[in-house]
Amino acid sequence: MSSIDKLLEVMAALRDKDSGCPWDLQQDFKSIAPYTIEEAYEVADAISRNDMRGLRLELGDLLLQVVFHARMAEEAELFDFDDVVEGIREKLIRRHPHVFGDDDELAAGKQEGSWEAIKAEERAADEDKSALAGIAKALPALMRAQKLGKRAGTVGFDWSSREGVREKLHEELDELEEAVGSRDAGHIEEEFGDVLFALVNFARHLEIDPEKALSGANAKFERRFRDMEASIVASGGALKKMSLADLEHEWRATKKRLAQEQAG
Repeated sequence: MSSIDKLLEVMAALRDKDSGCPWDLQQDFKSIAPYTIEEAYEVADAISRNDMRGLRLELGDLLLQVVFHARMAEEAELFDFDDVVEGIREKLIRRHPHVFGDDDELAAGKQEGSWEAIKAEERAADEDKSALAGIAKALPALMRAQKLGKRAGTVGFDWSSREGVREKLHEELDELEEAVGSRDAGHIEEEFGDVLFALVNFARHLEIDPEKALSGANAKFERRFRDMEASIVASGGALKKMSLADLEHEWRATKKRLAQEQAG
């Protein structure tokens, strides 16, 4: 018996109505979905830390999520794990004609944009005919904004240059200032969202992944703050007792010190 078959047996036992685990039996697709998303993030985290042992374990946790969903679907007579595997196998072959295609397709080699073109053909067969069809609503907001902008661009709804996006960003910032003046919380939130959406589109035109850029900024801020914090504590100080001006001085000193260490 293969390892995957053994795992499927374990999952079936956990979901057995007579002898299974009470917690596992209580779950459904919606209750498990947050765990699925969490496990995907933990996979990404292990990769970012270059933790290969952790990656092996996290990939197992993510695989469990696939097995769990497939088992619940099998119980409902919707599909099973083999259907999931066969579906992705067929999709990979269909989307790589330069690898698995006929002689003409193999001779043509990889075609620029063929992946998106094939995906567009697949979407055309769906009931939802919108150019934005298939973009998951559960994606992180920055990632979904990026995909929405890119997909809209495939039908010509996009700025012709980054200057146009920059102008749109300034326009949205002005509208945010007006909303702040109105003191309408709902309006302020809406306009702030428009600023973020414009900023994501600006990143797209700069060929920057906004999610990755923000993650990098988060890491940099945390690194600098922790260093500043440790320096203040080591000198007998306490952040809460310091003025903003003193904290700003320490912040600038920390940035300079870390930059020098990095350069050295």
